[in-house]
Amino acid sequence: MPIKSFRGSLTDGEIDTIRISTNNGLIGYRVHKFELFPSQPGAQPQESTVKIFTVPQTTATATVDFDKEQLLVAAYMGINDTAYYGPDIVTIFDNVIVNQDLTITHVETRGSIAVNYHLELEQIKLANDEAAVATLTDMRGRE
Repeated sequence: MPIKSFRGSLTDGEIDTIRISTNNGLIGYRVHKFELFPSQPGAQPQESTVKIFTVPQTTATATVDFDKEQLLVAAYMGINDTAYYGPDIVTIFDNVIVNQDLTITHVETRGSIAVNYHLELEQIKLANDEAAVATLTDMRGRE
């Protein structure tokens, strides 16, 4: 199936929407890849936590709770004070199919520097019954 890519930059505390929903919900998506990249490489230390949710969020936090079913992706990027060390990046994502818009959040705990992200979603054609289940699951937040 085709891969759909999204990229952007998030400031500290920013919440954004990744629009993937369709009118009939017959296209689903599964996370294929998620990457972070500093907006100012080598400029200063950075600790960014980026999360993607299946339901809208009102606040961005650095706390990651894998018990929350609506958490689809969690990524952390830490850049040391010493410029010759590369960033430590950890990304974890759930292997579920969604067909509604996603919410992405960013929190920077060492300062206020922005972070860049690159998201690849694998497109999956859904039958009518699969689309209904995915839509209801997304709307309920899988709780």
